[in-house]
Amino acid sequence: MANILIVEDEPAITELLALNLRHDGHTVRCAADAEAAQLAVQRELPDLVLLDWMLPGEPGIVLARRWRSEARTRQLPIVMLTARSQESDVVQGLDVGADDYLAKPFSTAELLARIRAVLRRRAPQTLDVPVTVGALLLDPGTMRVQAHGNEVHLGPTEFRLLRFLMSHPERVHSRGQLLDRVWGDHVFIEERTVDVHIKRLRDALASTGCASMIETVRGAGYRLARPAADPAATSASVAVQAA
Repeated sequence: MANILIVEDEPAITELLALNLRHDGHTVRCAADAEAAQLAVQRELPDLVLLDWMLPGEPGIVLARRWRSEARTRQLPIVMLTARSQESDVVQGLDVGADDYLAKPFSTAELLARIRAVLRRRAPQTLDVPVTVGALLLDPGTMRVQAHGNEVHLGPTEFRLLRFLMSHPERVHSRGQLLDRVWGDHVFIEERTVDVHIKRLRDALASTGCASMIETVRGAGYRLARPAADPAATSASVAVQAA
């Protein structure tokens, strides 16, 4: 599941949030103020941040604005938690780039549902739900991949790489982006490592006829393309032509 950073200065709320998130299968880190949160994000980019508005020192909304202005954290999913529930506060929170805004007090069930909704939109590879693209079916729960109904055997890194690509079909990812999202941006390895694992992944898919779905985009990186016969690919094509 997801690696979630809780930025909250009230220990009782932090403990309750962490308990429920861990029970839901997530990995949790905590920070009690903006400085600690910034250091935590610099060490390792989380999949999602639960960010309290009212923090000692620098408020959460300033932190959110800074993260949205920096390339490394621009796509970081942020859910703001706050006692400020006026419409103008909600609008301000969303305008600085928060993906969702939850006013205190809130129920655990609603919080978890909102987190899942944000992750589905912004980081679908963190959710343990099967993904299908063309003839490929990947099930994170069983760690299995099938192509045309036949099992494909992958190493753990190739599995994570394919899972990420299948969760973002048609989108081009640079080698640096793949390193950050598949290996983790706190791991320092050379970008050519991505090329090695892409080749291994293609080799594993070669006998299934699906290797060509993993395309090299010259000067940009890699993408997983939907087959022309895939209804989703047809719909996307029609949408682009209509635009």
